[in-house]
Amino acid sequence: MPDQFDEAEINDELIISQIVSGHKDLFRLLVRQHEKAVYAMGLSFFRNPEDASDFVQEVFLKAYRSLSRFEGRSRFSTWLYKIAYNTALNEVNRRKEYHSLAEEDADKLVNSGETPERLMLRNAAREAVQEAIKELPERFRICVDLLFFYDRSYNEIEAITGIPVNTIKSHVFRAKVILRDKLEDLKRSAE
Repeated sequence: MPDQFDEAEINDELIISQIVSGHKDLFRLLVRQHEKAVYAMGLSFFRNPEDASDFVQEVFLKAYRSLSRFEGRSRFSTWLYKIAYNTALNEVNRRKEYHSLAEEDADKLVNSGETPERLMLRNAAREAVQEAIKELPERFRICVDLLFFYDRSYNEIEAITGIPVNTIKSHVFRAKVILRDKLEDLKRSAE
């Protein structure tokens, strides 16, 4: 097995081989291992816990039905994210909505031990970043989210989205430039 696989991925490979050879009840282990990440992606796309839960069920149902076609050429998580991404995109195209993971609820991201002044500054900065990210073109936001919030490599993002690596790098670079400019403008207007 290639060195690029970490222990969790090797375990996924072993679990998958057991499932495919008849131990279908072991699929619950894959669900347990990956459901939080799929749920987070669902929240990014749908911003509604019920829709995100439905999304998780749909993604894992599709993965279960397709598991025998998983060839192990990529990490299982990358293959699963591709299913999740395509499922979400189909639904988003139907609904015409996408929300960045950067739009997470402020209460979840704030350290409660901070002074009120520091908390206010952190909230203002986060809100500025969230607003700037909301204004990015969707193709840029998706690449930024997968790279920074889902910690996916460029190659994994390519496998998930079908966008070529050089285009992903270009989208991320352009997104950074846009964000820097927007935040610098905001800083100048606040002075």
